[in-house]
Amino acid sequence: MTIKRRGIRRFDGPRPSGVAATVAPAAVEVTPRWLRVGDGYAATMVVTGYPAEVGPAWLEPLLSWPGRLDLALHVEPLPGPVAAARLRNQRARFESSRRADTGKGRLVDPLVEAAADDAADLADRIARGAAKLFRVGLYLTVHARGEAELVEACAQVRAAAASTLLEVQPATWRQLAGWTTTLPLATDGLRMLRTMDTQALAAAFPLSSPDLPAPLPGDPPATGGVLYGTNPASAGIVWWDRWAQENHNSVVLARSGAGKSYFVKLEILRSLYQGVQVAVVDPEDEYPRLADAVGGSIVRLGLPGVKINPLDLPAGDRRPDVLTRRGLFLHTLVSVLLGHQPPPAERAALDRAVIAVYRQAGITADPATHHRPAPLLRDLAAALDADGDPAAAALAARLVPWVRGSFSNLFDGPTTHTPAGHLVVWSLRQLPDELRTVGTLLALDSIWRTVDAPEHPSQRRLVVVDEAWLLMRDGEGAKFLFRMSKAARKRNAGLTVITQDAADVLATDLGQAVVSNAATQILLRQAPQAVDAVAAAFGLTGGERRLLLSARRGQGLLISGTNRTAFEAISSRAEDVLATTNPAELTDPGEEDEDL
Repeated sequence: MTIKRRGIRRFDGPRPSGVAATVAPAAVEVTPRWLRVGDGYAATMVVTGYPAEVGPAWLEPLLSWPGRLDLALHVEPLPGPVAAARLRNQRARFESSRRADTGKGRLVDPLVEAAADDAADLADRIARGAAKLFRVGLYLTVHARGEAELVEACAQVRAAAASTLLEVQPATWRQLAGWTTTLPLATDGLRMLRTMDTQALAAAFPLSSPDLPAPLPGDPPATGGVLYGTNPASAGIVWWDRWAQENHNSVVLARSGAGKSYFVKLEILRSLYQGVQVAVVDPEDEYPRLADAVGGSIVRLGLPGVKINPLDLPAGDRRPDVLTRRGLFLHTLVSVLLGHQPPPAERAALDRAVIAVYRQAGITADPATHHRPAPLLRDLAAALDADGDPAAAALAARLVPWVRGSFSNLFDGPTTHTPAGHLVVWSLRQLPDELRTVGTLLALDSIWRTVDAPEHPSQRRLVVVDEAWLLMRDGEGAKFLFRMSKAARKRNAGLTVITQDAADVLATDLGQAVVSNAATQILLRQAPQAVDAVAAAFGLTGGERRLLLSARRGQGLLISGTNRTAFEAISSRAEDVLATTNPAELTDPGEEDEDL
């Protein structure tokens, strides 16, 4: 049944059943400028004007419009002979126009001159088989809840189109044909076509999306992940599950003040909700307020009475190679203490001393002896002195500052703190700068012994290393961090590396290896001096590069393989109080501003 009233037509018919009842509207009301489809309104517009030149993803402003918009691109290939004949006629018209202007003594129209040159170039590429011609129709259907809302939405779409020099016109009196043209029916009822070549048409295809891809049909339903923020381009939610990626590591690169620590605190807090155990290496006391709020533990290295014995064996680990692995770590520790790897003779002497000092404490490869008190660093230096080898004596002399000298307070006693719990923060703020690298290594070693423990293999653990450049500037420390990044996945753990010296990290092979072993990569605002290195390492486009240079605090890019999207970290008021380090927002005047 069709009802006509003052230019309005209403189409009613038998109510469909089955799938059609779910998809098809009950009725369609047609007016000259809009449709009423079901309980919503729709208006179709036609793209009638195009810019002279287009770049990749030139339809992106329309595709990323936050409202509901159906965009249909109808493509019809032109046969070669037809395309050649049309180009020949067009070039003849241009040439005739130019000759007419020249014959009358007038200046040639620059628009005609440019069009003639473009037509000649296109004809040459078609003749060589480098391009083909297509008839293309581009149509937009805007949806809204009400008529006034529809008018406003159409104005916004026209403005978005104008930003890319696209001219759009409403399909007046042809709204029904326009609506069906933008449905997935492969029919063009408007036939408002424009000729395009292969290059322009290829650049129009939406090969990328501002949002992360949706799960494919048949994929298992997503059950994990945390909120990273919102997408500034599409207003969509950026929800990411690092535990569903090929590895669980992430890297956060940003300049100072870009909001990297703020973002990581939000991820930690939201991961704790899901039962993930978190350990943080914190050089600047940015995480204790978060730990206090959630009932976590804090180990403040450098305070009087806080001791770490690097010769401790993992409690409860009864694997036969425990002593061997502890000896290998002591080689790494000594290299970090000295600032370089000792020569071969000193390394051999150190290996003998490690075996001797454990034997003197009654500890052997037998796990039954591992509960006995471990020797101290001064015992290791004494074993080197007793070796009799000049290389051993030289190494013992170089260890004096950490055994009996200015830096011995951290090592001159048994371990005083064995933290445990769902959140453990290792604070390095009280350590002198000369011991920051060593403190980071000792904290990571203690964390790794927990991660590597055979008990509870299904427990997810997150290890966060803030200001990782402190460790990565040392060769042996960088190797230790790299080994952690490689081995964490097999232990159901994830490593988060945070650094503000992106250029220095990416300039070393080990730094690039740590970054490449992170399936989740977060880039926040970058310094102009470092953006070239970051763009080359992550394959950033020109637009992504500009985004990172002008991003506000908390804005950046999430990259994982071929998936990448912009996001802006968001938080509730309660989360913001725990994550911020802005002095104006803190009640404790002793806090300092480092990030957001």
